[in-house]
Amino acid sequence: MFESLTDRFAGIFKKLRGQSRLTENNMADMLREIRVALLEADVNFKVVRSFCKDVEEKAIGQDVYKNVNPSQMLVKICHDEIKELLGNENEGLSLSKGGIGTIMLVGLQGTGKTTTAGKLAKLLITKQKKSVLLVGLDVYRPAAIEQLKTVAIQAGAGFYSDGKKKPQDIAREGLEEAKRGFYDVVIFDTAGRLQIDEPLMEELHDVFKIVHPDETLLLVDGSAGQDAVNVANTFHERLRLTGAIMSKLDGDAKGGAALSLKYLTGIPIKFQGTGEKLNDLEPFYPDRMADRILGMGDIVTLVEKAKENIDEKEAERAAKKLMDGTFTLEDLLKQMKMVQKIGNLGAIAKIIPGMPKITDEQKALVEKETRSFEAIINSMTPYERRHPEVLKYSQKTRIAKGSGKTNADINRVLKKYEQAKEAMKAMKGMKNGGFPPGFPKM
Repeated sequence: MFESLTDRFAGIFKKLRGQSRLTENNMADMLREIRVALLEADVNFKVVRSFCKDVEEKAIGQDVYKNVNPSQMLVKICHDEIKELLGNENEGLSLSKGGIGTIMLVGLQGTGKTTTAGKLAKLLITKQKKSVLLVGLDVYRPAAIEQLKTVAIQAGAGFYSDGKKKPQDIAREGLEEAKRGFYDVVIFDTAGRLQIDEPLMEELHDVFKIVHPDETLLLVDGSAGQDAVNVANTFHERLRLTGAIMSKLDGDAKGGAALSLKYLTGIPIKFQGTGEKLNDLEPFYPDRMADRILGMGDIVTLVEKAKENIDEKEAERAAKKLMDGTFTLEDLLKQMKMVQKIGNLGAIAKIIPGMPKITDEQKALVEKETRSFEAIINSMTPYERRHPEVLKYSQKTRIAKGSGKTNADINRVLKKYEQAKEAMKAMKGMKNGGFPPGFPKM
């Protein structure tokens, strides 16, 4: 998401480089391009108009500080305005501290509420150490209750439902089950509906009055564009929405929904879905999203992901072995697995500032090579992984058969391994004040 908008902003800022200050003349062209870029990203026209007006007021006549050019100044102004559109600060969940916290998840049909319920449960269990009960109220969609049960097991949460009863009765019994099981939080997964479906909206309101949820979260499809605002307003009229979860932020949607929602409805985006796995739900931080939109990356999120998924002591040990040139294929495999835990290559690239775009073909190629690399190393004996220099033709043939690869694939892995060792030796030499191999000495 936001990829085309990010490109447009990059082009706009580039044109300002070399200017001595921000003036009405150079700003007029920039604002025109910004307006077009936002409208093409499906941002509501009222939001676009307000955004451009605020940027203009803050930018024109702005003194350009020493060592800061107009392009950098405009980046700062746009960053602050985008952050304000998105809500300025992350608004976390506000759950009951003296009893059971209750969350009601609502939204349209087909937005992925059931999976998101599991993601939210997983996040609460792993990050906040809460015990969570998932209650299935969707008695209309075939296999919806079974799907939620499966998701609950995967997330490590409890589960309750009864497809033979009305959603209102299931909600009451779910609260009782939560009390009996001493759960910290209950998440009610409601049936998807059209906002014009009056009977279902009335049913939703009945459940709301029974549950009295601490949080009523609307799941918004990131690809819905401006229509997401209409959906949010309709649900907000019938329920007391406290926040939204923006799904599919890892997709190719234009981003208009995210940039319009808070400004036009007052409903904060509290979480963002970044993939299909249960771990792919993150708190929504407006400042970090503003960084991404303006092509500044998101190093804070990258560091957080690394801390959560990488063993620090193991990483330090591996780094020392890398610099010493004593790391083995076994070590290399461990590092690859640790990096994979952070996320796929495309997701990592998007949050590293200055990282070039990675095409779908490139991502597929890297993932294919990674799987091939892992299959080959796993087909070796522990001794062979630590001492690949002992591998002869017969052993390579055995490994090739075991991994479903060819001898040429085995040789390619060994060659890359040797190249990595040589590169590490060169880096160590430079770190110690020396020169890399073949570098002419002065």
